[in-house]
Parts: sequence; C-alpha cells; structure tokens
Amino acid sequence: MQLTQAQLQQFERDGFLILPEHFSAVEVAVLRAAMDRVFRQDHVANIREKHSQVVRTAMALHRRDEVFDKLVRHPRFVEPAQQIAGPDLYIQQVKINVKEAFTGEVWQWHQDFSTHHHDDGAPQPLALNLHVFLDDVNEFNGPLYFIRGSHKLGPTATRHDTTTTSYPLWVIPSDVVRAATEQGDLVSAKGAAGTAVIFGDCLIHGSPPNLSPWTRSIFSLILNPISNHYTKDRRADHFHHRDLTPVKALPDGCLTEVGAASG
Repeated sequence: MQLTQAQLQQFERDGFLILPEHFSAVEVAVLRAAMDRVFRQDHVANIREKHSQVVRTAMALHRRDEVFDKLVRHPRFVEPAQQIAGPDLYIQQVKINVKEAFTGEVWQWHQDFSTHHHDDGAPQPLALNLHVFLDDVNEFNGPLYFIRGSHKLGPTATRHDTTTTSYPLWVIPSDVVRAATEQGDLVSAKGAAGTAVIFGDCLIHGSPPNLSPWTRSIFSLILNPISNHYTKDRRADHFHHRDLTPVKALPDGCLTEVGAASG
C-alpha cells in the first residue's frame, strides 16, 4: 500500500496522517481477540495504571501472539513507513495503549524522540509511530492531541517526569507547548475502530484522562531506520527491541488468514 503524493505532502506539512478505514471491521475483531489474550497474561511487559491497576500499556506484543507478529509486518504499515523513512527499518517497539473507561490516565505533552534519544541513544528523530484504533475514538474517551506542524520545531527542551503516571516520560514544559500552539492548531485524532495514524518522532502530542464510559485502546508500532538504531541498552528489550533485522511486508490478507487459523 502506497501513500499518494498528496498524503506525503500533508505528512511533511502537518507531521501526521489520519487514515480512516485503514483496517476492516473483520481485521479489528482479530486484533481485539489477540489483545484480550495478551492482556490476560501475567507478563512483565504489561504495565498497569498507577491507581486502578488495570493494564495501561502492553508491550512486545509481536513476541507474545502470532496476530501481532503479522500486524507489525502488514503492508499497510510497512510500505507507507518505507516511503517516509526509507527501505531498511527495524521493529523498535510494539504496544497497545489503553485508557480504561472512567479511570484512564493522562499522557503528558511529549515528543517520542526525547525517550528514544535520552533512554535508548537513538541519534536522530527519524522513527515513525504507526497506530490503529482498536476502539472508536471520540472527543470524550482520551483521544490523542497533536499540535499541527510542531515537528518542524525539532527536538525541544524536556524534563523527566517519573511521578505523574505509571509510565516515566520525558515531558515538554508548558511554555514550549504554548509557543507551539501559537504556530499550529490543536488536532484531536478521532475516528472509528480501524482508523490508522502515522506520525513522526518530533511531533508534540499528548492525551487527556478518559472520564467517559468508553474504553479507548490503540495499537502502536514504532519503526526506525536501522542506520539510526539505539546506542544504549539500559532499558529492558520490550521498551526498545534490539533485533535489527529489516522488517519485510507480508501479503495484505495476513491478518484474516491468521485469524481464521486461530478460530
């Protein structure tokens, strides 16, 4: 699957793309069944909310379930990523982020590159985050907020917040966020389950708590050029995978094939 020239230009301008109906309802059902399986596991890579203790983030999914091993190689992810970031990419991180109904916690304003650089030693902000919504995402259940065009600011000042939530994060000071919003508007990334989102390492983003009665689950794959790989290995592998094998796209029907086999 190839992005159009207009989509590539939009990504360059805005720092993100929102792709409705990128995955079908049948494919989302296969993914949700796999999500339920990994969330039931007593696993070190299942990170729980600070207060409610429900799973907030489940990581290393492609090593825990065949469905996710297919998804990280899906051509609707891999081929657009290769158009943007180059042909030789490795699987840097694989996770699902959940905001549980009523209790889902905030994700502070941040750039992904801050973590990739400070914690893992990635030299340049070249990694791509590829999402697919596993639930409908609306304005009430904790959607991602993007600051349009904020990737053009490059890496910004950050501080390491280890107390606000269960997941330590390199966060961006409020004055930097305010200045960024003077240059670009805020966008709420919403859509039906199956919507995909692509954004780069320097896009400023965050998400509010989920006060609604609807849980919000989003799958995330980070692909990074092999030439830009980690230079630090102090974090556990599920935070930043060490395998630098180039990712190769599978056939487009790979999810429904494995789903049928599992059924």
